[in-house]
Amino acid sequence: MGQHHHSDKPWRVRVDDADGTPCGAGVLLDEWHVLTCAHVVRKVGAVPGGSAADLRITSVACRPEWTRTARVAPGSWVQKSGTHRGDVALLRLDEPADCGTRTTLWRVPLSGGIVSVYGFPHASGTLGMGSDAELAGSGGREGEWVLLNRVRPGGPWIEPGYSGAGVAVISEGEFQGRVIGIVVADYVDGDAHAAWMLPTETIQAYLPQIEPFTDGVPTSDGPRSPKWPDDLLDDSLRLALTQELTRLLDGRWAGAVVVGTGAATGAGASWLMRLVNTADPAARADLSDAELTEAPGDTVLGLGAIDAACDARGKSVEDVQSYLVGRFGLRGGDDREIVHQLLRRRPPACLVVGSIDRAENPEELVDRLLRPLAAHARTRGLRLALGFENKPPSGMSYEVSLDAEQLTATAPGNVTVEAVEAAVRQLTAEEDAAARLQAESGLTFFAAPRLPIAAAPRLRVRTAVARGAEPDPELAAIHLYASAARAEVARFERELRLMITTAEDLRKALDVHRVRAARYFGDEDLALGDLYAPAARALQTPPIDLTAARKRVRRYIDEANRRIEQIEREA
Repeated sequence: MGQHHHSDKPWRVRVDDADGTPCGAGVLLDEWHVLTCAHVVRKVGAVPGGSAADLRITSVACRPEWTRTARVAPGSWVQKSGTHRGDVALLRLDEPADCGTRTTLWRVPLSGGIVSVYGFPHASGTLGMGSDAELAGSGGREGEWVLLNRVRPGGPWIEPGYSGAGVAVISEGEFQGRVIGIVVADYVDGDAHAAWMLPTETIQAYLPQIEPFTDGVPTSDGPRSPKWPDDLLDDSLRLALTQELTRLLDGRWAGAVVVGTGAATGAGASWLMRLVNTADPAARADLSDAELTEAPGDTVLGLGAIDAACDARGKSVEDVQSYLVGRFGLRGGDDREIVHQLLRRRPPACLVVGSIDRAENPEELVDRLLRPLAAHARTRGLRLALGFENKPPSGMSYEVSLDAEQLTATAPGNVTVEAVEAAVRQLTAEEDAAARLQAESGLTFFAAPRLPIAAAPRLRVRTAVARGAEPDPELAAIHLYASAARAEVARFERELRLMITTAEDLRKALDVHRVRAARYFGDEDLALGDLYAPAARALQTPPIDLTAARKRVRRYIDEANRRIEQIEREA
């Protein structure tokens, strides 16, 4: 008998019916077990109580090729027809495979990256064909499947025959080459192509017996209690806080948001735990579609929207760092190295840390880890939600503050809800415009004005609470705060636009005098060139120091004028 050889992906196997006709794919976990889709098993007829006693598993990466009969392991077939849920089965081979391989299924962040799958479409027969896809989030409010988008138009794409195929990461990074789930369905509508995968955390929630074949850190390290009270979001404050945080974490926003959970929002910040669970693949397996679809608007995150959620209660700085290093597959190191790795991860992470002021040493946790992350979150694209039961520490950098504290201010007269809502809408538009200006030009200049903390999200929360008790004196305070916030935004825009205009004027002046000087001395004058080059660089290389740039431009213009005047006198 020849010596056994296999490729670098020995876990790839084909699922056939009794006649050897390909019906799908699977992942060989060890010499006895194969993971595949429940609907593939149904297609063969080998479901418990089905028409076929077994099915066939054939290697596609081994030489010599081997085939074994297999059947569903007891209690290991999960299918929920007509939904984006479940669809997984664990098979046990009747005889052990000769491969000797052992495959690990990894729990990893699902927010992005390129993956590869290998299936058996009808046209390829038993040969198989590979296809690449991009992780694209949940693709819907309900369900627990992760959307896969096509990356190579015109190339092979996922279709029937790929179901059960292992999904392996091919993007460069910490998880390259690791299997993170299985393909469960495909979608083709004209030029639109998509598919779905079931991630490892969800598979393990349905099949706890695969735990020995898993590795990696779960999405959430906090207590898993996905069943929340039916009236949890009946409270206007908890509902408003949930909606604002959902809009921030589920969109394109980047930055740090500090969340004051407070005793008034419920013990243990249950509303925040609930929101995290809507994005957690493992927790979603315990939530019905009805619980997700019938929830109020903007209170459900997309599956995988949160890459990591850490409950800091009672934990040391090292505990939190260890969780993050494991979750993101980082190299680790000292405090600075860990912060550096988190900020430079691609795609940028979405991270929630709760109960920070209940950590073993809150000050150390903030100073060594969270403060430097928050300071650079916006510029690095990181979405960072920091939960404090009390107020956040002074000097903490953040873009948004959400808390349960009532606003108070001396404001004359009564203000209607309609007037407050109009003022907050106007503030929202102006803050959004300022944020766009900051993204375009805020990092261009040295000593540029800092974008004010966004006040609209907090004011929307307070408006939602005060609306239910009109007339409420807090409405007048909200209106006053909105006016003050608009003034701050206007000041920011005015100062930054002045810097933009100043830089443009200096460039124009430098260019005009360069052209004028060239008429007298040509373009190759070395003395003027030695003055022009640093002036031009000073206006082109961020961060632009306008004071220094103005001096260099002035020095060039003065020298050019002096020499021109000298020539004109001599003439």
